[in-house]
Amino acid sequence: MIPPDTLKHGIRIAPMGAAMTTSAAAQPLIPQPPATVAALRQAVSQIAPAALPAFTRELDLAADQSRQGSDLAPLQRFVAQWAVYVHIQRQPEVAAEFRSWEDAAESGDAAQARQAAAHLGQLLDAAHAAVGLPPR
Repeated sequence: MIPPDTLKHGIRIAPMGAAMTTSAAAQPLIPQPPATVAALRQAVSQIAPAALPAFTRELDLAADQSRQGSDLAPLQRFVAQWAVYVHIQRQPEVAAEFRSWEDAAESGDAAQARQAAAHLGQLLDAAHAAVGLPPR
C-alpha cells in the first residue's frame, strides 16, 4: 500500500483518494472557514465527510452540556476543536504528517511515542495559532 503522501508518476495521492498534482499539493483544499458551527460543518462535509458523524455526535454532546450547565464553554471548546481539525485536514501534507505522527505514537515504543507526541503538539500549537486560539 502506498502511503497517502507518496509521489507516484508525479501525482500526490491525498486523503480520501483525491489526486493532486505536486504543485497543487501545498495548497489548502479550501479556505479556512469562520469558526461557526454551520461553516465548520460545511467544511467537514467537503474535506472529511467520514468525520461528519463524529462532528454531529460531539455537537449534540456539547449542546447538551451547555444547556445542562447554562454555560457556553462546551460549545466554545467544540468550535475550537473542530476549527483546528479543519485547519489541519484542509492541508493534505499537514494532514498526512499528522496521521503519520499519530501512527508513530501508537507504535508501542515509548521513545518513539514521546517524539510523536512532541511533533503532534507542535502541529496542534501551529493550528491553534493559525485559527486565532491561544496555545493548548
